[in-house]
Amino acid sequence: MLGIEATREITAAEHALGFWPAIQQYPKATLWSMFFCLAVVMAGYDAQIISSFYALPAFQRKYGNLLNNGKYEVSAPWQTALGMGNPIGQVLGALASGISLVFVQFFATSVEMLCVGEILGGLAYGFYVVIAPTYSSEICPLALRGFLTTSVNLAFVIGQFIAQGVAAGLETRLDEWAYKAPFALQWLWPVLILAGLPFAPESPYWLIRQGRKRDARQALEKLSSSKHRPDIDQVLLGIEQTDLLEREFEATSSYKDCLKGVHLVRTEISVMVYLIQVIGGNPLIGYATYFFEKAGLDPTDAFNMGVGNTALGFVGTVISWPLMNYFGFGRRAIYNAGMVVMTILLFVIGFLSIPANNRGATWAMATLMDIWTFAYQMTVGPICFVIISEISATRLRSKTIAIATAVQAGASIVTTVAMPYMLNTDEANWGGKAGFLFGGISLLCLVWCHFRLPESRGRTFEELDILFQRKIPARQFKNYDLLGEKEHPIGNQELLRASHMAPPI
Repeated sequence: MLGIEATREITAAEHALGFWPAIQQYPKATLWSMFFCLAVVMAGYDAQIISSFYALPAFQRKYGNLLNNGKYEVSAPWQTALGMGNPIGQVLGALASGISLVFVQFFATSVEMLCVGEILGGLAYGFYVVIAPTYSSEICPLALRGFLTTSVNLAFVIGQFIAQGVAAGLETRLDEWAYKAPFALQWLWPVLILAGLPFAPESPYWLIRQGRKRDARQALEKLSSSKHRPDIDQVLLGIEQTDLLEREFEATSSYKDCLKGVHLVRTEISVMVYLIQVIGGNPLIGYATYFFEKAGLDPTDAFNMGVGNTALGFVGTVISWPLMNYFGFGRRAIYNAGMVVMTILLFVIGFLSIPANNRGATWAMATLMDIWTFAYQMTVGPICFVIISEISATRLRSKTIAIATAVQAGASIVTTVAMPYMLNTDEANWGGKAGFLFGGISLLCLVWCHFRLPESRGRTFEELDILFQRKIPARQFKNYDLLGEKEHPIGNQELLRASHMAPPI
């Protein structure tokens, strides 16, 4: 039987556990979380490499059309089709074999075949993009949630950085290996993942939901240190209590439940923070190298700026860790501050594009895009994965993240259709003026964040369940005191049922 004081003690113990003690207690959980991020590296690499190819001379000659100025350019319709492959595959999200799918890309003899390869590759990537943050959030204690879930974003950035570096290194080659070699490198990731998967422990939360308490205990033992092992019984009781509470609030765990009652609010938040990654300006960064070239930079300079762009993204993501763990800034505070800076930068980029054929303004725009990437990857990019992993209920987490991923990928399809027509010379040829469009959208998103984004820092999954069930306004989450309440915050009858205790006579 789990009493009121025991429940309070479990929650207080989670709050008291510091970052480094948590690392000592759960070193294997940390390593396994990072292992699952390897697949996300592959997803980031694939998405970035195809857009980098649009500025690659060898790729332009192979798949592009000859323009009046004597240069080659991949047409907007085919840029759209190729770019849509990855997000379409992520929407479908089917589990597929990573090794066999790269064969289609590598041996593509036509742009049509290459497009099919991108769609098939997206199937596997969509699966892992859902699994990685879900797994990370459920195998680690509260103190490590922010660090490990932001590692998902770091994996994306590492994939993008590798893709940009490979493309930049091969930019001067004019043969087919300029674009075939980057595809061949993708065979590395599935080999590493398939070798390690059989040894990965299951999520203790998932095992408890399946009624496999003994297996959950064994999983916790595998994920924790034998030398600095936490109180496994206490951790297990906390997981059981969270599951019991959520079953009290909702008996089933289907996709339909994600759209009902308080879960609709939680799904809305997860969808929006993920969607903002796409509609708030990131498409410009995804096309950074191509944008730099269209803005007037030489191909070599454009690729070098692209590498610098992703390198700054890496540094920004790493800086997000001390912001959360050392300086103690909340998820809401970091996310909203990033939105303010990013919105301003997008409008400045737009205004700098007004002078035509101004090389100084072009370099200024390119520099500001790198600064935008740094701000994005320090705030909105990584914090998004923390929020979607914390805000969703544990019983609905994988489904909530799947919905958010599908919506985000759907938005990526829309922007993928639009971007080539915005940037191509023979189409709208907006260049930096696209900053006005994304700046306006970003401003609207900032308003939503102010009113709808709650603070989840320092809250156990059980506490978040209670706050949402009580319909506490988003801006009051941070200061709402649950542990200080005289009675257990769940409420008498809910506590008695969740603790399997009979009400007093």
